[in-house]
Amino acid sequence: MSLPIFPPGSDPGPSFSELLRHSGGKAPECPPNPPALARLAAEAIVHGTTVLALRYSGGVVMAGDRRATAGHSIAHRNVDKVHPADRWSGVAIAGSAGMAMEMVRLFQTELEHYEKVEGLALSLEGKANKLSQMVRGNFAMALQGLAVVPLFAGWDTRRRIGRIFTYDVTGGPYEEADHAATGSGGQDARTTVKLGWREGMAREEAIELAISGLYEAADEDSATGGPDVVRGIYPTVATIGADGFGHVDQAEVARRFAALIEAKRARGNAP
Repeated sequence: MSLPIFPPGSDPGPSFSELLRHSGGKAPECPPNPPALARLAAEAIVHGTTVLALRYSGGVVMAGDRRATAGHSIAHRNVDKVHPADRWSGVAIAGSAGMAMEMVRLFQTELEHYEKVEGLALSLEGKANKLSQMVRGNFAMALQGLAVVPLFAGWDTRRRIGRIFTYDVTGGPYEEADHAATGSGGQDARTTVKLGWREGMAREEAIELAISGLYEAADEDSATGGPDVVRGIYPTVATIGADGFGHVDQAEVARRFAALIEAKRARGNAP
């Protein structure tokens, strides 16, 4: 298979989606008015729920619960909502699960394609803007009830700090100073993190605060899943710092949840 050759003025540049269009393929865009999806009952659409991110002294912690819902039912108990975008950044998904997972895969491909074509990676702002374009491209689907509202964070290799970006359904990117949360339990998670966050937190403190935020969100929001001790399912937690993206081991997450529950039991307010 030979690589396509483009005449002057029609070079797709480093965009993978534009390459597909110029090559005669079908770019992964949403149709402007999908009537079949408009007729779907809300109970048939699977949604991811709560994700959060917060800065610490060495980067950013991202975390998300594992539950996906369809209407008032639990559709899945073991969904991973925190994914690496590339070595230095991660994306956490909330909203329509199917659309969100497709967006994550395309986002990962876009960043890899850009780096291969240009010979260098996008800046963290460039990555955030690329994701913004993808969220905006999903706006027609959002009007049909298939909204995707991701959370993006990463290690800025130029400024040597962790940074966090949130989005609205129109694709508007907003940089958050210290922490952020989104999804059905986002408000409760955000309140917990806001009360506990401080400048210069250590990695262990930030992980504990992220876990506490998800625990409180699950305690208030039925769509957010807490620790499932029986099945051994715990929220996903990842860190992004100078060493890149890395998932926190599930055994460590389980230990920290056990310590949190024991501390609450000692205070007399455990479930």
